[in-house]
Amino acid sequence: MESSTCIRALADTKQIEHCKTMLNKISPELSLLAAIVNLTGNETRLKILYLLQLEKRLCVCDMSDILEMTVPAISQQLRKLKDGGVIKSKREGTVIYYSIDDKHKKLVGDILGYSNTKMEIKDEIK
Repeated sequence: MESSTCIRALADTKQIEHCKTMLNKISPELSLLAAIVNLTGNETRLKILYLLQLEKRLCVCDMSDILEMTVPAISQQLRKLKDGGVIKSKREGTVIYYSIDDKHKKLVGDILGYSNTKMEIKDEIK
């Protein structure tokens, strides 16, 4: 079994302090990123985000039909995403449409790798 002790001769205290300072500055953003990544760790929620990225907005009934799941099951996942601030909802008459919150569109797109596969998916549909 290998030892996990550090064998450096001298610590670069300037680098260590710089890194600590930078980490402290971006700590809130990292916490938000961790929360969003945690939410996307569920396959159903990831599928929902993918569909919302693709279609811009969907109602729970549409998602239920697409994913072949019950409305309550989809609603439960939507609630978690909404509580996490990743998606938003808008009522139009009796229908509630869900979409990715504007402030998280790029991050969700990056997580999904959407920007790299968008054209490939469109080509397959044609």
